[in-house]
Amino acid sequence: MLEQPFFGRRLKQLRTERGLSQAALAGDGMSTGYLSRLESGARKPTPRAVDHLAAQLGADVSVFDEEAVGDSLSQALAIAASLESDETLEALERALTADAGTDQDPPLRWQALWLVARWHRRHNRQERERDLLEELVALGERLGQPALRVRGLAQLARCLRARGEIGRAAEVAAAAHRLAREHALAVPDVAASLLALVSVESEAGRLADARTHADELTALTADRRDALWAEALWTGAAVRVRQGDPESAQTLLDQALAGFPSTGNLDLWTRLRVAAARLHTQKSPPELDTAERYLEQAESGLAFLGIPALEQDVTSLRAELAFQGGRFADARALLDRVRGAAPQMTYRNRVRLDILDGRLLIVEGEEQAGLDRMRALAEEAQASANIDLAADIWRLLAETLSGTRDRA
Repeated sequence: MLEQPFFGRRLKQLRTERGLSQAALAGDGMSTGYLSRLESGARKPTPRAVDHLAAQLGADVSVFDEEAVGDSLSQALAIAASLESDETLEALERALTADAGTDQDPPLRWQALWLVARWHRRHNRQERERDLLEELVALGERLGQPALRVRGLAQLARCLRARGEIGRAAEVAAAAHRLAREHALAVPDVAASLLALVSVESEAGRLADARTHADELTALTADRRDALWAEALWTGAAVRVRQGDPESAQTLLDQALAGFPSTGNLDLWTRLRVAAARLHTQKSPPELDTAERYLEQAESGLAFLGIPALEQDVTSLRAELAFQGGRFADARALLDRVRGAAPQMTYRNRVRLDILDGRLLIVEGEEQAGLDRMRALAEEAQASANIDLAADIWRLLAETLSGTRDRA
């Protein structure tokens, strides 16, 4: 006889996965009251009940076996860890769902959550990533391992920042950094906490704090030549851009571009070139030819990555280049292409799309609509503590109005 409460939790999970009501699952061979008591753990299942429910679910009775469920997760994790692909990670996520509530092997579940959350992050599926990371952080607290706690908190902070939830992201990132320092963790864990903290502080407009922590990060990773080192330089460059120092930012970013090969991590190699292209569009005056060259390099990496969210980032940046080059019809066409494909982007990049739309409306003669769009975006950014982003929006609005009137 199968044991409660595992059987009840597993039964409810299988029923809800299939979208069945209790009445539909019970059918003619069982009362809904009895089924409800089975799911709550108040009754032990009889062999006859197990056979009936398995038939109603279209599954073998082994789906209720606690040991088999645990084995399924460990097997899926081993496969996904040895060959990360969409197929193996989808299978791992299914095994995670099947394992939910069993409490078989918390460290094993933590590792599975980490891999699946990272997979969703690569595809910018931020809501699902956040849910997985929330569970991962809670599990890390239960395990009591400082390194696992810091890794979970740092990734959750970065996810929240990407979603535009700056207030909570700042709290989570600060907790990760404090914990990493208190326990004198290894360089990668301290650096991960700093990467999260700097990105959140920058977004919140706390640029002095961000610069201090960015300098701490680059000093911490100075002796390395790996992805962590390159990302530290990129982060330091991003802070300097927001401080209005693009030349200093370029110096840091050029080090990463020159020193980090595509063989190290093609995804990061490509993103560094997207970052370099954006930096050159933000200079005054913008260096569009240099930005174009970096975008072409990024597109060579995209051909092998197949990451829709990154492809959309590149297309949206091409739209910005077209706008800055005065090719407004091209900018509108590229913008519409991205928006028509359901953008899978960070909060800031989605806002950039809306900013470009507002600017295009203004130059296309719909000035009031463009003004209203950009004013609403700035107020939304301000309300969500994205002070730096709000300032950018007001600046771009002023530049667009000035340019339109000059052309008139």
